[in-house]
Amino acid sequence: MINKNIAYSILELAIVPKGGTIKQTLNNSLALAQAAESMNYKRYWFAEHHNSEYIGSSATSILIGYVAENTQTIRVGSGGIMLPNHSPLIIAEQFGTLAHLYPNRIDLGLGRAPGTDSATAQAIRSDFMMAAHSFPQEVEKIEGYFSIKNKSAKVRASIAEGTDVPLYILGSSTDSAHLAAKKGLPYAFASHFASTYLIQALGIYHREFQPSEFLDKPYTLAGVNVFVADTDEEAERLYTTLIRMFFSVLTGARDGLQPPTEMTQDLKEMVQHPSLQQMLKYSFVGSKQTVKKQAKEFLAQTQVDEIIATSTMYAVEDRIKSARLFAEVMAEINAQN
Repeated sequence: MINKNIAYSILELAIVPKGGTIKQTLNNSLALAQAAESMNYKRYWFAEHHNSEYIGSSATSILIGYVAENTQTIRVGSGGIMLPNHSPLIIAEQFGTLAHLYPNRIDLGLGRAPGTDSATAQAIRSDFMMAAHSFPQEVEKIEGYFSIKNKSAKVRASIAEGTDVPLYILGSSTDSAHLAAKKGLPYAFASHFASTYLIQALGIYHREFQPSEFLDKPYTLAGVNVFVADTDEEAERLYTTLIRMFFSVLTGARDGLQPPTEMTQDLKEMVQHPSLQQMLKYSFVGSKQTVKKQAKEFLAQTQVDEIIATSTMYAVEDRIKSARLFAEVMAEINAQN
């Protein structure tokens, strides 16, 4: 049973379609954000990835500024900043700057993973492994730089001090659930590709949550792949793009996003591969009626406060239409609560 209003948001990876350009892809990201704003989506987050020819979301803070500058009300942020890649001081300065430019609209989601391969992680930051193991301490540094109490410190991110930039802890296993609960911070789980520990991690977070100056009760977000169209068949056709993308990740044969095709028997069998099943478990695919049923079942099972949808589609027009239909689904669910 769902007895609360559920927020809905978008996670953007800026994946380049085959035959497309990064410029077009980033422009399309903005078009989707502007459409989402008009559809009452709560936030629009960019992921961080590196050393991938077909993913445009590597300079996360710059993209946040690009979208925030060209929208009015939707929250914009990181889903997330992979903190071991960065100096906490520099991240505080970047997001403090964004907070001054776009007050009360910037979110800072923090993750522990590199968002790339190990060789690139070393190229980004030579002490990456040390920083990854020190993730809780790195988060504390970020909190310190944003605190008004840091004015007397020897090292300061003055532009960040006292700004309103909510922190979110991201996770794809159970580790970060403990940290988010201990700090009393909101917790976002990457169940759009890492489904195995979702329920366990949410349970840990709720059991261990300690109220803080930021939250008096737990707040959870969960990532879901969302493909909504006029019919189940059309949604499944759009979904073939994501199936092929995940399969290419598993096989190492990476390419730009493929145009959708009919859902062939070969693709149906491909989805049965255990690794793909794990990655795609939390996917809403179908017409509004079908997706509404899937969403209600997911919300009843997880009791999350917010769904953050990612829709890896070839054409931006299909993404915008899917976003509109999903917003209608969520509005109907919330009206019934």
